[in-house]
Amino acid sequence: MIDIAPTIATASSRSYSWFDLAKRHRVLLASIFVLIFPFVMPFTALAVNILIYGLYALGFNLLFGYLGLLSFGHAALFGTGAYLCGIAIVHFGLPWYAAIAIGVLSALAMATLIGSLAIRTRGIYFAMVTMALAQCVYYIFYQAVDWTGGENGLRGINVRAIDLFGFHFDFINPLVRYYVVASFVILAFFVLSRILASPFGAVIEAVRENEARARASGYNVVATRLITFILSGGFCGLAGSLAALHLSIVPIESLHYETSGMAVMMALLGGMGTFFGPFVGAAVFLLLENLVSLWTVHWQLFVGAVFVVCVLFFPEGIWGTILKRIKP
Repeated sequence: MIDIAPTIATASSRSYSWFDLAKRHRVLLASIFVLIFPFVMPFTALAVNILIYGLYALGFNLLFGYLGLLSFGHAALFGTGAYLCGIAIVHFGLPWYAAIAIGVLSALAMATLIGSLAIRTRGIYFAMVTMALAQCVYYIFYQAVDWTGGENGLRGINVRAIDLFGFHFDFINPLVRYYVVASFVILAFFVLSRILASPFGAVIEAVRENEARARASGYNVVATRLITFILSGGFCGLAGSLAALHLSIVPIESLHYETSGMAVMMALLGGMGTFFGPFVGAAVFLLLENLVSLWTVHWQLFVGAVFVVCVLFFPEGIWGTILKRIKP
């Protein structure tokens, strides 16, 4: 009789090695996909939007998927980054790279303020506090008409060229614009991967899994929450800054609670707590919006139906379910 146990063990070891290898090189694999992504999309502008909102959902997922805190106020971080990046260009004439830096720093500052006020609450109370604070931010920007344009939004964010290291890139070219945005997204992949692979990343997941045990082990749970919220705000602020450059306008809707809801839907659709899930969720959401809206103005009904189906039958999200099926 032939003993097949070593053969099975070897096959299992190989499949595990393959999966473990893919996990270790997730930044490289995600970057390769991002580089070829515009060639499989119907048009490049949609691919740019998916990258931007995928990055926005990625920042939200750091807080919701990895730490377990549900926020309904992330539009304040996205919108702050977008507005301050636009203000730096329109009102102060700063170059694009300085404007992006200001957008990210302003989102970090806003996240510090909101997080300091909300982070000691839990569950639905945390969600409601973040939503209330985000609406306060919305009102402030809405009333600052001279700086933000009020109801009409901030206009005139015209970046026609990107000059970098002696190279001149035509930012009006859709493909050039895509790869400029993609370079920041790839950088965000690397930063997020380093955060998750660090000891602090392990603490984040420990707090999510068992807060009492994490506290008993000597970790500062409140500080962990606050730092994670601030880091999440940095990713969202970068997404908002890139959105301002891409659209050449910052609509007041960037700060609306519906924009916060988009991050929640994208993270859940793709798979919360997964590295690439937010981009899958953003792609599904925006593809449905663009394709279904060609047939009917009630596209939200179809997107909502898909969302309900995913929540009921794929609770891990689309990408999370795929990972669960292929994981040895």
